[in-house]
Amino acid sequence: MTPIDAITTDLVVDALDDLKAVDTKIVDVRGLSSVMDFLVVASGNSSRHVKSLADNVVVKAKEAGCPPIGVEGENDADWVLVDLGDVVVHVMQPAARSFYDLERLWSGEPENSLEPDAVSDPWG
Repeated sequence: MTPIDAITTDLVVDALDDLKAVDTKIVDVRGLSSVMDFLVVASGNSSRHVKSLADNVVVKAKEAGCPPIGVEGENDADWVLVDLGDVVVHVMQPAARSFYDLERLWSGEPENSLEPDAVSDPWG
């Protein structure tokens, strides 16, 4: 992690912690993506909480001289994305986080699948 990435991820995690984000995770995607280095994924307990968490990230980033490139999803606030360049922040309600499972999607690990031999014959 470069010093700039470390400062940005620390800033994001601190901003999320300030407002009691739930289950904050940092995912290293440097080997998987050319458009970002890290994802920060966190949950809020309601749409208002999600919006407040994302807004706090934006405020803290601007104060640090790192204004976001973009912010998406603020109106609905089920899932808000804050693009800080090499660090992209996803603040989600638990149902959306569970459904999209970004941590697994971006982990680089192959999806679990059943081997043909492991499938039982329901008629057999």
